[in-house]
Amino acid sequence: MKNPEMLFLLLLLFVFISFFIWVHQSKKAALKRFASLSLIGKLTPNANSSRQITRWILFCIFFIFLVIALARPRFGVKMEMVERKGIDIMVALDISQSMLAEDITPNRIDRAKHEISKLIDLLRGDRIGMVVFAGESFLQCPLTLDYGAAKLFLNSVSTGWVELQGTALADAIKQSTSAFNSKSKKHKVMIIISDGEDHQGEALEAAKKASKEGIVIYTVGVGSENGVPIPMSKGNNSIVYKKDKSGNLVMTKLNPVVLEKIALEGNGNYFHAGTNLDLSRIMTEISAMEKRDLGMGKSTTYEERYQIFLFIAILFILLEFLIPERVRSKEEWKGRFE
Repeated sequence: MKNPEMLFLLLLLFVFISFFIWVHQSKKAALKRFASLSLIGKLTPNANSSRQITRWILFCIFFIFLVIALARPRFGVKMEMVERKGIDIMVALDISQSMLAEDITPNRIDRAKHEISKLIDLLRGDRIGMVVFAGESFLQCPLTLDYGAAKLFLNSVSTGWVELQGTALADAIKQSTSAFNSKSKKHKVMIIISDGEDHQGEALEAAKKASKEGIVIYTVGVGSENGVPIPMSKGNNSIVYKKDKSGNLVMTKLNPVVLEKIALEGNGNYFHAGTNLDLSRIMTEISAMEKRDLGMGKSTTYEERYQIFLFIAILFILLEFLIPERVRSKEEWKGRFE
């Protein structure tokens, strides 16, 4: 199924059935107030309740097959050789505690993960990998064409992974640079998503070295420039915010200057996301870049089979339409009913 969520529409069957039963019972009750059911049957011999029930059943069957068609069932594997072209994209995601700030809904880190997932959905033949960093960095996902696996790695990311806190942008850039396993000095992109609070100050030098390797660096500034507290725990309708050793509330704010300079050194662009993170703008620029020829590869696709279920659905709704509620017949008047 390509759209399995559409199957939830089948729950409407209970609504339809309940409505049909209510209509049937209401009509019966109304006729009883007019005359006895046996007399009504003699007065309206052409009316047939079983035909109404049949039409309702046909409508329900039509709806079932229509929903299955909307879910787009796929079965039957088709193999074909396709020419692969793409670029290598390494996403460096800041997972420091400052990314827990809630100036973006629901918070910086969860929104960033959501947007990266959307970015993966836009890829066509490009390899993607991921580095996560705080006070130190490590490779979370090597470059891969398996987008499903990349999403699994992404979903498991947490701000509690790195014990050494801080924002080591330089280390993240170095780690991302070494993750590119191609000697080519083209077709390589690094996307850094951070609030820009660099605590080491060596990021610009690292960006220069990455640029010499042919890596284009895009930076995305996340968060408010006004400064917000960092929630560390929640419970009993209260929130505990991060404080320094003196007991003062720690505030985190976006530092766009560092990120702008990194993007400039990396021949890329800085995107000011602020509190409205959207990575589709970066994908627009990446799509315009020259693609690297990755050779021929086998592509496995499932055949779409929704047409079968759609045809059956149309067949049943036509049958429902063609069955009349009343039977046409000629009857002679035989006098009073006994």
